[in-house]
Amino acid sequence: MNATTAEADLSASTAAVLGKILEQANAVLLGKSDTVRLALSCLLARGHLLIEDIPGVGKTTLAHTLARVLGLPFNRIQFTGDLLPADVVGVSVYDTTTQSFRFHPGPIFSSVVLADEINRATPKAQSALLEAMEEKQVTAEGSTHVLPEPFFVIATQNPRHQIGTFPLPESQLDRFLMRIDIGFPDPDAERELLRVDDRKTAIERITPTIDARRLTRLQRAVDRIVCSEALLDYLQTLLQATREANWVAHGLSPRAGLALVRAAKAWALVGKRELVLPEDVQAVAPAVFGHRLQAVSVEGAEGAELVERLIRSVPVP
Repeated sequence: MNATTAEADLSASTAAVLGKILEQANAVLLGKSDTVRLALSCLLARGHLLIEDIPGVGKTTLAHTLARVLGLPFNRIQFTGDLLPADVVGVSVYDTTTQSFRFHPGPIFSSVVLADEINRATPKAQSALLEAMEEKQVTAEGSTHVLPEPFFVIATQNPRHQIGTFPLPESQLDRFLMRIDIGFPDPDAERELLRVDDRKTAIERITPTIDARRLTRLQRAVDRIVCSEALLDYLQTLLQATREANWVAHGLSPRAGLALVRAAKAWALVGKRELVLPEDVQAVAPAVFGHRLQAVSVEGAEGAELVERLIRSVPVP
């Protein structure tokens, strides 16, 4: 078999796996194919995902579904006002047998961690995730503990205007590659949900499509997706436009640009293409840039509206 044939076979195998993942996930999240594709792209790009929406639209269901279909260990942490950092990271307990302290890992030691209603916890409890999300390790009482590989945080949060919520600081928001919402289902999907309200059973019926090792291979495939020089020019122009616009409080950082590149590559891979197109950038930009952009006026446009304005202001190469 020559190199060209081998590449074709690998590409076909990758496309088949991705198709199976999307098929199973879409069977649970009815009528939300774009949302599922964004969430999958985020994880393939080695990013953390923030889902912001009202209760009851399927935020937790999406997290459970992704963990199940990817064959990864899963832990859920319910964030509440009395949650402590030790409840997330773990705690050292004195062992009378060895006469020494022994570290007991917290629920963050899992490949997929659902931080449910993250903005109901205090900023101190929220900060317990910072090191884990950035360094994939936690430090407890002077000792460093490495987290499993792969490691993803999928956080959900209620809208900021709801009572009992604490806004995530910008440093925490920046750790999330994407922020998405789910929204209400379309009439046909909602009718199906009302007819058969058994999503828990639907999740249990999912057959894990891949495992941690095969997921790592897919992530490496994302790295091989080609981003042309012309497309990089387009990305840089988008970044520069945010720094020069008088309707944006702060321009986007180079890290935001890197996040957009990774997300666009993953979106292209899920779309079964080996080259990033401007349409890929525009598809993921609201999820990648939306929580990083702020209007000059407090009563100004929201993140998604700012991204739409940004995209309209920059010509496509």
